[in-house]
Amino acid sequence: MTADGQSGQKGKNTGAARGSILRRGYTLMHEHMTLDLSGIKKDEDCRLDCFAETVKELKELYQYGVRNILEVTNNGMGRDAAYIQAVSRESGISILPCAGFYKEPFLPSWVRQKTAKELAEFMAKELEAGIDGGSLRAQAVGEVGTSRQEMKEEEKKILEAAAMAAAMTGAPVTTHTTLGTMGREQAEFLIKRGVKPGKIVIGHMDLSQDMDVIFSVLDTGVNIGFDTVGKESYCPDSFRAKALKEIQDRGMISQVVLSMDITRKSHLKFRGGRGYSYLFTDFLPMLSAQGVSGESIASMLIHTPGRILERD
Repeated sequence: MTADGQSGQKGKNTGAARGSILRRGYTLMHEHMTLDLSGIKKDEDCRLDCFAETVKELKELYQYGVRNILEVTNNGMGRDAAYIQAVSRESGISILPCAGFYKEPFLPSWVRQKTAKELAEFMAKELEAGIDGGSLRAQAVGEVGTSRQEMKEEEKKILEAAAMAAAMTGAPVTTHTTLGTMGREQAEFLIKRGVKPGKIVIGHMDLSQDMDVIFSVLDTGVNIGFDTVGKESYCPDSFRAKALKEIQDRGMISQVVLSMDITRKSHLKFRGGRGYSYLFTDFLPMLSAQGVSGESIASMLIHTPGRILERD
């Protein structure tokens, strides 16, 4: 099967459904083209600013059928609209940016002085008018997050603002959970404030390594991200493969999206990392060997991203 599930019209901006912003092909739902968390983390490796190497890897992804990437870097994480546009132009892949704010301690200082409503209006402007007054519009709210085993007050305010912005614009919301904790709490928080479950992605649920936790989140009707593929220092890919087979067997695979969440120079091939293409060269064959069907893989990489990102 080709990436478009048909004969493969490369790069044609036809979309998977009416209202879709996606090009026909595979979509990775949680990546960073540029990122800078080095100030807080005191680690130069956390500054992802290697343009030529990133473009080289994305051109390889294009050959595997990837046509869209949801770029979840936001305010306070080193987002750079011009950089994103240049990566998209050079690689041929549509890079879709996000509006929002991350989590403690990576929030811009000015966020603390704003109300949830003011932050929601800021996000809505980036979604509808463009980022920094430019032509590039955000396509989702994200990645908005919580700390490990807790939702701090500023994080709660950000999630409140995210829900408001989603209501204003119809945009989906994608989140960060720290090691897969607080996933159900995030889902319930957003749903209670009016965000449609089908427009929510609770991120990094693979890192929970707990099927009871994963199914408790899926049971709310939201989507989840198995979006740290290849990060085996956090979670073995063997767990991810077995978990996805179990989710498939429970009839819930249409609520899952895939990605790798590349965040460090050392994750890229030029620094000895696995690189973006690992998902296709190694992980998908692992899924097939585990009994995850081609239909399920197409669901996670084509149909579910299309449903989530389709604008009402």
